[in-house]
Amino acid sequence: MKFLFFFFLFSNVLAQTVTPDRIFHGGSVITLNDAGYVGEAIAIADGKVLRVGTNQEIMKLKSKDTQMHDLQGKSLLPGLIDAHGHIGAHLSFWKKPNLAPPPAGPVSQISDIIKIMQEEITKTKPSENVLVLGMNYDDSLLKEKRHPTRQEVDLISSTHLVCLLHVSGHLATCNTKALNKVGYKKGTPNPAGGVIQKDKNGDPTGVLEEQAVYPVLAFLPKKSPEETEKDFHEIQQYYAENGITTAQDGLSSRASIKLFSDIAKKEKPLIDIVMYPGWGEFDGATPYQNRIKVAGVKITMDGSPQGKTAFLSRPYLKVPEGEKEDYRGYSIMPQKEIDEKILRLFKDNVQVNVHCNGDACIDMVLQSLTKAQRKYPKKNLRPVMIHSQTVRTDQLEKMKHLKIFPSFFPAHTFFWGDWHRQETLGVERASRISPLKEAESFGIKYSIHNDAPVIPVNLIYTLWASVNRLTRSNYVLGPEQRISTLNALKAMTSWAAYQILEEDSKGTLEPGKVADLVILSGNPLEMENADLLKLKVEETIKDGQTIYRSK
Repeated sequence: MKFLFFFFLFSNVLAQTVTPDRIFHGGSVITLNDAGYVGEAIAIADGKVLRVGTNQEIMKLKSKDTQMHDLQGKSLLPGLIDAHGHIGAHLSFWKKPNLAPPPAGPVSQISDIIKIMQEEITKTKPSENVLVLGMNYDDSLLKEKRHPTRQEVDLISSTHLVCLLHVSGHLATCNTKALNKVGYKKGTPNPAGGVIQKDKNGDPTGVLEEQAVYPVLAFLPKKSPEETEKDFHEIQQYYAENGITTAQDGLSSRASIKLFSDIAKKEKPLIDIVMYPGWGEFDGATPYQNRIKVAGVKITMDGSPQGKTAFLSRPYLKVPEGEKEDYRGYSIMPQKEIDEKILRLFKDNVQVNVHCNGDACIDMVLQSLTKAQRKYPKKNLRPVMIHSQTVRTDQLEKMKHLKIFPSFFPAHTFFWGDWHRQETLGVERASRISPLKEAESFGIKYSIHNDAPVIPVNLIYTLWASVNRLTRSNYVLGPEQRISTLNALKAMTSWAAYQILEEDSKGTLEPGKVADLVILSGNPLEMENADLLKLKVEETIKDGQTIYRSK
């Protein structure tokens, strides 16, 4: 009650001295603050929240110049925060052929992939020296239940460089010409942190894992500055259409940081973009400049559970063809290397985001963070464990002690939940993938994300998945890990703001915070859990200005 008293006292004092630019009234204004306050109206001024209250209270603040907006019973919340994703990858892969299965794409079998990619070559007439790339094929949902082979990708074209990027982003399947282009032939050793899959005769199958993928992507065609700027604007609009006012670029490069910054100098971005360059690409953190900032470093330590490259403590339920029965995936780097990297980042006061899907990978990073915090006990840098898909109970307890912030990927329960229980993990382990409720039991704040472009940026899917945990076959995967709608919303607003060290300026609707807002078609707190997918983004507002409005 004390908090509410001071909240309203401060609101009244501020509102008496400032005239609102805009007032939204006649709906549910869900502040998502610690007090759980839900008002009927909100006043904003100079891009900041002025006051939240009843219709009567807020109407007293209007002047002849105040723009009035009737919510007509809809809900207004803080703008959604993309807690982990790759907006820079969207720029690289924008408008590439979509090879995903429904509901994200049109592909059901390998022949669909071949047809779509052949049509792309016919339509675009690319040079034979640049890579023709298709996006997000998913072997777990193909009719054949396997990766396409090199010979099948050769059917697309034997004269062009052709590759298909796996939905996880951690694997790719390429044709013979593309493999030859980067020197992947019989007898070629695996690169550090990657695998060139080979058949029983030692010939490349076409499937590449982890670090083996990157040399091929170097042959993507270069865009003109005009094309880049146009695509950048369209991608931001795509995020805004989904209610996102802060996006992340995990694993940025120096080139992408410069590219984003140069574009932003010409045209202020629609949304905030928080960049985490990879190790070796980091030249220091920066504050927001034209809505772009460099916040810390991203380290990738393992791969993808659906692609069977995540590093597990126990073997996969069904190991990949050609692997030993005890195959558990693998780490990208050895313990000594991750220890040294994290110690260096702690020394330099840099926040680190570490990609870990498998629990064996998480063990490695917990060791590194324990050593770093022993050496620098007074530093609270909020290290982030990205994905944390198969985190165990004992590891959550350590994460609480070490003040590690997990960012979970709960939409896996829908997109790959059946695959995980039947193919990769088995029912026991799959049922606790992204254990949100258990994290809450330890008092751990967390965020939830879509890892776009792995799946679309639509965070309503993530909200629905976190609350329902339904698979494609309508199986409830780990009902004990379901969370409330309220906490799912916090995990993509206020707790996500805490993750990126911006909780003082965004994530809740309170006086003085930025007026980053999203208007939804209904009130998620009053809806049945099963109906949450019916929610639509009606309007997105950044710093008090509308950047998207539905037609």
